[in-house]
Amino acid sequence: MRKSTPPPFLLKTYMLVEDPATDDVISWNVEGTAFVVWQPAEFARDLLPTLFKHSNFSSFVRQLNTYGFRKVSTNRWEFCNDKFRKGEKDKLCDIRRRKAWANKQQSVALVHAEATGGAPPLPPPNNLELDEDQRSSSTSTSSEFSTLVDENKRLKKENGVLSSELTSMKSKCRELLELVGKYTRLEKDEEDRDRDSDDGLDQRPKLFGVRLEVEGEMMKKRKRAEVSHTASILLSQACK
Repeated sequence: MRKSTPPPFLLKTYMLVEDPATDDVISWNVEGTAFVVWQPAEFARDLLPTLFKHSNFSSFVRQLNTYGFRKVSTNRWEFCNDKFRKGEKDKLCDIRRRKAWANKQQSVALVHAEATGGAPPLPPPNNLELDEDQRSSSTSTSSEFSTLVDENKRLKKENGVLSSELTSMKSKCRELLELVGKYTRLEKDEEDRDRDSDDGLDQRPKLFGVRLEVEGEMMKKRKRAEVSHTASILLSQACK
């Protein structure tokens, strides 16, 4: 049967204590049976935000209380739990949260001990304060919601750009259709005029009874063909 996963708060705390790079701020005691926060101010400012998303040392201590940690020294911030020991990470799964009333009693006792021992007393516990595990879950949910909102805004903006581009392309397509239609009508009218013109008025020379195209007429037809071809290409590209 697979063992349960330790609470995130305990895993993160164990990581901080185990990391040799932070031994001047937090580390195991000599026996490895407890850990000591040597520099509370630096711990709260530099280390807590990296894993716990806050920089409140008092909240960190209250969380320790909820998992049964005890402060074992009056002149330094040293905490112990029988199942939180150096080299025994697998025992973290056996640590259980205390009930709310026990948490309150432990916090009050700790405040009294600090006050009488000369160390700064802790602020009273807030019963409405979320524990670290709940805070992590809440932060994750909030982050996911924010990401979805941002993604929705981005998609709306892209849809607006696409809609504008589509409207512009439709307008260009209509203009090209009108241009081609106009040109086609002009060409047809000109052909009708040429066909209906009187042979006596047509001054083009004949060869074997067939009218010859003079250079000017040939150039006009060639240009009309080129314009028609270009317009067809533009129409095809615009309507894709």
